[in-house]
Amino acid sequence: MRHPADSKAWKHVDKEFPGFALDPRHVRMGLASDGFNPFGPKSPGNNIDVYLQPLIDELKDLWENGVETWDAKVKRNFTLRAILLWTINDFPAYGMLLGWSTKGKFACPYCNKDTEYLWLKFGSKHCYMGHRRFLPMDHRWRRNKVSFNNKVETRDAPMPLTGEEVLKQYESFEQVSFGNTTRKRKRREEERRWHNWWKKSIFFELPYWEKLLVRHNLDVMHIEKNICESILGTLLNITGKSKDSEKARLDMEHLGMRKDQHPLVKNGKYTLPSALYSLDDDDKTYFCSFLEGVKMPDGYASNIKRCVDVNTSNLSGLKTHDYHVIFQKLLPIAVRSILPQDVVIPLIELSRFFSAICSKELSIDELEKLSISIRETLCRLEMIFPPAFFDIMVHLPVHLAEEANLGGPVCYRWMYPIERYLRTLKEYVRNKAHPEGSIAEGYILEECMTFCARFLDDVNTKLNRAEKCHGE
Repeated sequence: MRHPADSKAWKHVDKEFPGFALDPRHVRMGLASDGFNPFGPKSPGNNIDVYLQPLIDELKDLWENGVETWDAKVKRNFTLRAILLWTINDFPAYGMLLGWSTKGKFACPYCNKDTEYLWLKFGSKHCYMGHRRFLPMDHRWRRNKVSFNNKVETRDAPMPLTGEEVLKQYESFEQVSFGNTTRKRKRREEERRWHNWWKKSIFFELPYWEKLLVRHNLDVMHIEKNICESILGTLLNITGKSKDSEKARLDMEHLGMRKDQHPLVKNGKYTLPSALYSLDDDDKTYFCSFLEGVKMPDGYASNIKRCVDVNTSNLSGLKTHDYHVIFQKLLPIAVRSILPQDVVIPLIELSRFFSAICSKELSIDELEKLSISIRETLCRLEMIFPPAFFDIMVHLPVHLAEEANLGGPVCYRWMYPIERYLRTLKEYVRNKAHPEGSIAEGYILEECMTFCARFLDDVNTKLNRAEKCHGE
């Protein structure tokens, strides 16, 4: 697969709506939601559906009636129709659009009400482990109690809900009202709930939405960034970013896991025994020196050297793409000589998984292998890292290979191009009192200048300069 047109989701639309597929001029769209709020840090939350309603009305009209459009090739008008194939957004926006809360005990939208969760008493948060249930039923790790949670795993892997099943779950609760008068749920209500729905998705007003295979995409970019940040923070024991702390060890003691890593009391204070992934000061210095000494090609990543402090073994100021480069290219090389093999193997496997899933060309056979390998990789990590390490971001990779099998290459379904274009839009802001108006005017101006420049043959513009350079 090299394009979304090669994916099962695209072909499924052609099969479900053959009349729509007959005309290649019809449009398939993806909706990206990201940006900045010019009116303050407060999120629109549930009220976002108020802003989406005009868009939904236009999408329904584009699907049912279409719009008259001029075909410059055949020199006549035709009725253009369009379908919204999926949405592209980060994980918090995923929950805002889907209506399934991405926090709490049922945070995974794929596992739904069957999400495996565990409340950490001392860490005061949920963790998401139990990846052995994704393994084949005859896998030896399903019977291994000592290395995991002291239990035998006999459950099947949860199945993602279809559109029809989502609509059935909607019948179990009432839609919340919009506006500032919306009542906040009490904590007791959240504890009693068997699901994580907090609203009905407005996208189900689209007549085709329930039949789509992929409605909302998991953003590989942010998942990769958060996992890499957790790994680096834990290996280097960075304050505020490490998942290995006194509370994490107390949780392990409370759960009866890996007794050799339980905290020891000495002179009224806790001391933490060394774990497999713990780096001493020399190893931390080597790791940071390695990152500092790497010279990246221009335009490939930011200057990582400026983000590394060898003296304190600290990393700061890394951008999302920096984590992308470190995770896929640099981390496997750096950890080979400073960590035990039991830790190196799953970290390298995880790095290879993201490198393969982010390829511009995917094959069905390779995706099936990746789907199997990531399950074992996450189980290996469960044997090594504390439960506090397994936030929802570490769990989500188990679904990425299957989603790529349905949606096609990741590079068409992640946030990198959207966030880059947002920088362009922000540069349009000239009046900070009215940023949204500045962006609208700047966008229209750029579009008009680009259109008009195509008819200025005797004037040197960026368009004909590019064509001239390309011709040469």
